[in-house]
Amino acid sequence: MNLRHWSSLLACALLLALSLPGRAAEAPLRVMTFNVRVPVDTGMNAWENRRDLMVQVIKAQHPDLLGTQELTEEQGEYLAAHLPGYAWFGQGRDGGSKGEHMGVFYRTDRLQVERSGDFWLSDTPDVPGSKTWGQPYPRMVTWAHFRLRDGGGTFDYFNTHFPYLPEDVHARMLSADEILQRIGKLATSARVILAGDFNCGPDTPVHAKLTGTLQDAWTTAVSQSGPAKTFHNFTGTPDQRIDWILSRGFKVISVQTITTHEGARYPSDHFPVIAELGG
Repeated sequence: MNLRHWSSLLACALLLALSLPGRAAEAPLRVMTFNVRVPVDTGMNAWENRRDLMVQVIKAQHPDLLGTQELTEEQGEYLAAHLPGYAWFGQGRDGGSKGEHMGVFYRTDRLQVERSGDFWLSDTPDVPGSKTWGQPYPRMVTWAHFRLRDGGGTFDYFNTHFPYLPEDVHARMLSADEILQRIGKLATSARVILAGDFNCGPDTPVHAKLTGTLQDAWTTAVSQSGPAKTFHNFTGTPDQRIDWILSRGFKVISVQTITTHEGARYPSDHFPVIAELGG
């Protein structure tokens, strides 16, 4: 076989490789954060009256990865039963199955959990239910190391809910420190997503500390849609942007605050946020 023939074969092989479907256009990772509100309300805002709307919102957005806050086991099992193709994990903040979870839902056809776990935002992070720094309730992180099944590599995900009282600034700063220490133990090349309800706005030292290492999807996305603020207390009129999606090692393609409702009924007292991450 002569050199010219070999060159022709190599050129054909290169063209074929470049034209393979999905080769150059890997689907973005769709990540949603959603404080679902514990089932303590009555009337129109009772869990039984808004849970199907929540399912509707999640199905419509079809996230690959959904981190929830204020999720009880009852709520988690309901959502899992009505979201085919998803699995979920997480434990209650007091340890075991009781109380609020940082429940993580993921598409089993898109993502594989390689390892996962929990730690608490306290001086004893490996002790379930632990609380220090003057917090009235335990606060925690549920995390996982995921692999994309389409060959898109791996990433580390952290889902959290920070202390909520105005005087909890110190506790929120220490919570941010604990998470950044965990991220600091990962390889510098590791892709990271941190999402949740941070109970403070983007003009706070907590946000400044976290965005020293991670990028805020809302401020770095190529496109944004919906209101910036997310907490609306079942009114539909948000007054604070406390639900964030932060990342490292990804390009933030888009971010959207979802405001779906049925008349005066909302799926939660927070609007969920969804980001598309590439690269």
